[in-house]
Amino acid sequence: MVWVPGKHAIMKHISSILDTSFCERVDCFALCNLYIMTSPFQESKKQDQKIEQIRKQEQEDLAKLLAVRYKLDYIDLSLITINTEALRLVPEPEARAAHIAVFKQVGKKLSAAILTQNSELTRKVLAGLEEKGFTCTVFMAAEPSLEHAWLRYKDLSYAKETAAGMLTVSKEQIENVLTRVKNIKDIIPLIGEVMVTKKTNRISRIFEVIIAAALALEASDIHLEPEQDYVQVRYRVDGILIEVTTIDAHTYTLLLNRVKLLSGLKFNAEKTAQDGRFTIRITDRDIEIRTSILPGAYNESIVLRLLDPRSIQLSLEELGFNTYVLEIIKKEIDKPNGMVLTTGPTGSGKTTTLYSFLRKIYSSEIKIITIEDPIEYHLPGIVQTQVSKKGYTFSTGLRSALRQDPDVIMVGEIRDEDTAEIAVDAALTGHLVFSTLHTNNAAGTFSRLIDLGVEPKVLSSAINIAIAQRLVRKLCKVCKKEEPLLGETKENIDAIIETIQNPKFRPQQTTKMWVAQKCDACGHTGYKGRVCIIEAILMDNAVDEIIRSNPSEREVREAAYPQGILSMQQDGIIKILEGVTSLDELRRVIDLTVQSGEDPPAVKSSRTT
Repeated sequence: MVWVPGKHAIMKHISSILDTSFCERVDCFALCNLYIMTSPFQESKKQDQKIEQIRKQEQEDLAKLLAVRYKLDYIDLSLITINTEALRLVPEPEARAAHIAVFKQVGKKLSAAILTQNSELTRKVLAGLEEKGFTCTVFMAAEPSLEHAWLRYKDLSYAKETAAGMLTVSKEQIENVLTRVKNIKDIIPLIGEVMVTKKTNRISRIFEVIIAAALALEASDIHLEPEQDYVQVRYRVDGILIEVTTIDAHTYTLLLNRVKLLSGLKFNAEKTAQDGRFTIRITDRDIEIRTSILPGAYNESIVLRLLDPRSIQLSLEELGFNTYVLEIIKKEIDKPNGMVLTTGPTGSGKTTTLYSFLRKIYSSEIKIITIEDPIEYHLPGIVQTQVSKKGYTFSTGLRSALRQDPDVIMVGEIRDEDTAEIAVDAALTGHLVFSTLHTNNAAGTFSRLIDLGVEPKVLSSAINIAIAQRLVRKLCKVCKKEEPLLGETKENIDAIIETIQNPKFRPQQTTKMWVAQKCDACGHTGYKGRVCIIEAILMDNAVDEIIRSNPSEREVREAAYPQGILSMQQDGIIKILEGVTSLDELRRVIDLTVQSGEDPPAVKSSRTT
């Protein structure tokens, strides 16, 4: 039999060591490894468990003794709640190597448990925390106690909420999702993996996977739509909603609360719409996420809009502006005063275009102020302000901005009479004003402003250019397929080409087009990315004369026709013949109907150019 020392015998032995000068040379980590020896011949499971309990208790008693010796407080980590946010301050491999566990954090004050003071690695970790501005209170703990804390590393989420409305996602999580997600089908197993886990951070993991997969697919929106027995998850990719997966109602309720917490919304307001925002911090950039929650028949629905700052880094050429329009726009935005208006429905890229204008003209010599609802992207060197529900509207914001001596003002949207009047006055008094309107085409800009109470006589002096745009998906360069133009399709396209006034804009070839196929590169959609189709109307004498008589859109289009700028329809047809987009995609966005014997409405709208 192997001799098994009793508790009192070990304690007496350790006490005799501590009473000598040898203590100064003995590492307490070595002392902690004086384990009780057990007989290899013991077969009783109950006896083994009892001996294991005795061994752990001996280690705890030893930690208490060493705590007294080194004038530290003793702690048993198995009896307290471990703060995972504090634990993550020291990575698991480093914590295990240094025999340390940071178990509590209150602001910049930390509580850390250690196995020994005589370890160089332990001292190095503590010094590193202090260099980061933390103040550490150190406790002595036994190894089983530390192991209890280290096991909590398994429960750590890949993301952490660093402040109200800020969520940090690790580079590893994003890279993991990016390597695994190539199309929509790849997301289902990812969500399935975290759905079945029973860990305490399951909801956070599900939320992170949904967000990370949306970023991997370059989605603009995430839609969570409750049905009677399940919740549908859909992504908007390149303007098209795509079904991803479903989640159960119970999980969704917990996920809804998580979103509300991050967005700073009320938990008990279940019968009213709420809007909020938070930020996803990825290694190299911050992704702003706008939250919209709407009460529904079965539960509240969520739409998350992902605002990636990389999307506004595109030049006007990359946005799809043709050369002639680009030259005109550059001249107009270089003017010291006047209005540059972009029009189109929600989601047509108006704000992105305005941001591109601001980036184009920005310099340290001019002051630029924006009034937005909400601020979608943060631009360095530009004063950005956001309207609110507490009386700070576009009109009040515009009045206040004019007192700041700006050179350029961007108004997110002209919605009412006051805003329209102030914006026009600003354009007439030496300011360059950028803004948006909700109209179907460029010609509708003038009638819309007149409806808002702007005097027709001042419009000619205030407006520089009105631009209308839509977004169409670009064909995948890898799998797009060439097809000949035949029959009625060719006749329709030829008829539209004939309406192009300037011969130099007419396409070089009119015999073939390209259609969408499917491949891994485009996620089996046939399309990758989007591009603008544009039309514009300049303010000239003919347009000035016609708008004084409160004209219809058709009359404005006819007055602007000699300007020779392409219409959205003509611009789209040229992009079809160049292989940029497909005929089916263009038909989805605008009307291409051509009636025999007369110009179709869409072609007449081209005369806005």
